[in-house]
Amino acid sequence: MMGLGLYVHIPFCARKCLYCDFNSYQSKEYLIDGYIGAVLKEAYGYRNADIDTVFMGGGTPTLMSAGQISRLLSGLADTFDLKKGIEFTAEANPGTLDEEKLSMLLHSGVNRLSIGAQSMDDRLLKKLGRIHSSGVFTETFEEARHAGFDNINVDLMFALPDQTYGDWVDTVNKIVVQKPEHVSCYGLTIEDNTPYRKMYERGELRLPDEDTEREMYWNAVSILESNGYAHYEISNFAKKGRECRHNLIYWRDDSYIGLGAGAHSYYKGYRYANEQVPERYIDAVCKGDSPVVQREYIDRRNEMEEYFFMGLRLMKGIGIDDFEHRFGESPYNLYGKSMDRLLKLGLVNIADNRMYLTEKGVDLSNQVFMEFMD
Repeated sequence: MMGLGLYVHIPFCARKCLYCDFNSYQSKEYLIDGYIGAVLKEAYGYRNADIDTVFMGGGTPTLMSAGQISRLLSGLADTFDLKKGIEFTAEANPGTLDEEKLSMLLHSGVNRLSIGAQSMDDRLLKKLGRIHSSGVFTETFEEARHAGFDNINVDLMFALPDQTYGDWVDTVNKIVVQKPEHVSCYGLTIEDNTPYRKMYERGELRLPDEDTEREMYWNAVSILESNGYAHYEISNFAKKGRECRHNLIYWRDDSYIGLGAGAHSYYKGYRYANEQVPERYIDAVCKGDSPVVQREYIDRRNEMEEYFFMGLRLMKGIGIDDFEHRFGESPYNLYGKSMDRLLKLGLVNIADNRMYLTEKGVDLSNQVFMEFMD
């Protein structure tokens, strides 16, 4: 097993994107100071935890001022034993970073940035409701490099409204030129309770068909692999040794603590989630109450299921010996029929004592995962 991950949620945005269903809010920056105090108070309850990775996500963490960033990160460093060399990621949106913030992040221990580019097509960025242009992304990336960040991820999205196959290829090629250490490529999904859902139901979104969406995905795989990026997880690509160690904790079904409004944890056998609304979260923590609103014990059977459908997201899949070592039982005894069925359908391969998705299995991954869910 890997170590313990720490996730810190910053739920504030300059503007909510049209497709976004994350727990994030615009025009609530006035809450940030009080929110930081609540997060640090919640963190103190875990003060003896031995942290191996940190991920500060959102929302837009870089909406905080340099002073607020310093207060939060120095408070976390005082609370936890953040060993030298741990991976410490901060999400950032183009247009919300400057030289002072970049310097503060770097000197506060952040050694990995994850920048949300999404597209290098200004027309499509506008349709997504993004606040930046492709030029602003390039400036932000170059400023981060100049500040000293040598581990940068870039988030991209495909199958966007009115996006052509050529548009997507152009975006991927433009990102490759920047030479980030890591690239994430996510297909757009139309989530409930978003402006895009209402637009979709009114027939206002012209989305690429399923065949084009799959062509976009596999073309990105081809371009990135030919440029030295290992395709190590369904949506993620990395230069050698630059895989996201924090996300590997999720995919290997290891433990993590979540701090902040709406944050989720998997710790000491329980999965639990915090109050989502920032005002309520702050109020609960400041009163000395637990912000947790949902808690579930993960028994051995559930843990084995999660290990399978999370681990199969990794391109190298699941080690049969690893499963036996963790659970003391062969996966063939538990899931033999499902494994045989998936093999016959050509959705998985089993070789070198590992089970992993085929290309067809990647395209139909949800069908594969359902085999291991009760």
